[in-house]
Amino acid sequence: MKIMRKERLIDVGGFSATEQWIVTEKEIEQAIHSVQWPPGSGSFTLYDESGKKRGQGNGVKPIKEECMEELRSLGWALQTALDIATLKRAGAIDATRDLGGRYFALEWETGNISSSHRALNKMALGLIKGVLVGGVLIVPTREMYKYLTDRVGNFAELEPYFSLWGALRVQYGLLEVVAIEHDGVSRTVPRIPKGTEGRALQ
Repeated sequence: MKIMRKERLIDVGGFSATEQWIVTEKEIEQAIHSVQWPPGSGSFTLYDESGKKRGQGNGVKPIKEECMEELRSLGWALQTALDIATLKRAGAIDATRDLGGRYFALEWETGNISSSHRALNKMALGLIKGVLVGGVLIVPTREMYKYLTDRVGNFAELEPYFSLWGALRVQYGLLEVVAIEHDGVSRTVPRIPKGTEGRALQ
């Protein structure tokens, strides 16, 4: 799997110059590049079919799961519940790295565009409250999106709102969106199974 773009929305206080961030960024990149389809193929190839119609295209949850397992092997915790929202209803974070009492968060988008906004809002709030020192949201490019479950959150639909998150008052930390993309498409590989993400049907 390829990393096509990184958009830094927040970068204040010097965290991005620390050894902690350098190591964390390398681990995130390693986890993204480790994602393969079909499993064990050495690359990431999507079934060549639009995901707009029922029963067609590719799901996204199995893609996320492979990345999460790689992060777990590197010492990250999965599905971490942190005291971010006032009423503690922000939901668990996909993966976190404990950086000495404060956390770095990673979310991999498997829901619709509203879910992408919630994920960024959750991490931004964690930065404001000082619970997080950083957060990354991983989303597909528009090119990748067309082969996935219809309405799954993607980079192009988030981009118009980047300046909103960038205007938040944060004392320390960074917030970044990473756009990922497949290595190729083929009709000889199996479809990635769909779950309930976006508008998917079992």
